Amino acid sequence: MDVSFLGGPQPQLGVGVVAPFDFALDRELWRWVPDDVSLHLTRTPFVPVEVSLDLARLVSEHETLDAAVQALCAVSPQVISYACTSGSFVGGVAGERAMCAAMVQAGEVPSLTTSGALIEAVREIGARRIAVVTPYTKSVTDSLEDFLGEAGITVTGRAYLGLTRHIWKVPYRDVVDMARAAVVGDTEALFISCTNLPTYDVIPQLEAELRMPVLSANQVTMWAALRAIGVAAVGPYQALLDPVARRGPAAMSGSEPVDTGPRATPEAAFAGPPAPPEGEVADGLEPPNYPPEDTGGLPPV
Repeated sequence: MDVSFLGGPQPQLGVGVVAPFDFALDRELWRWVPDDVSLHLTRTPFVPVEVSLDLARLVSEHETLDAAVQALCAVSPQVISYACTSGSFVGGVAGERAMCAAMVQAGEVPSLTTSGALIEAVREIGARRIAVVTPYTKSVTDSLEDFLGEAGITVTGRAYLGLTRHIWKVPYRDVVDMARAAVVGDTEALFISCTNLPTYDVIPQLEAELRMPVLSANQVTMWAALRAIGVAAVGPYQALLDPVARRGPAAMSGSEPVDTGPRATPEAAFAGPPAPPEGEVADGLEPPNYPPEDTGGLPPV
């Protein structure tokens, strides 16, 4: 059979991604990427350390970045992104800039980090006061707040899980509960931290309920990397990706939502079966209660 008429595969732009060794959400990153862009992922070497400030420092060492960037450059990406929030904010604003410079030096390719992309995204939507939710411990969450403060961004409220492992297993329901607890006072946007925390499907749902832009670590990473090569990220009704969504009636208008039934809640698509009658507990579990302020964190779940 003659297939010469096909002409070969379509040209692809490449985005290199350096991820921590325990990153488990490759598929989530791809969901923001259009068909004419390929992701090329590499991981940092394994270290036997749980999620902590120590781990953030280990996976962001310049020697580690140098090796990862050189490996990615074998496939000629147009941009390289370091996809780890804590690893890119642990050294403060100066540390984040130094990481970008180290990656550029190693590969001579434009480079960015998740935390740098976060600052860029917050400025893009015109926010200065944001709420923050994280799966981290208190100390790591404190470090994120310090980083944002250095960049001139005020944290108006926060909630965190206190996890040190298996963050990719956190269900959407827990993310929603944290968001509701963290958004207090004069908040202009919400940021969901950690590239290993699933967020793709929950973003438009939370924007509809909270009436504000919702940013997540993987979202801002892909948005910034794609924008650097002149490509728009794809995604359903997300304020960062679609300027219309920033003022759209379903998300940020401030009008009262329409009640279309008992399951017409923002998390209906992923909430599972209806809750049991009052006084009963499904499968012996109760949803955790996330504090909006610093109360020492919650134990891992």
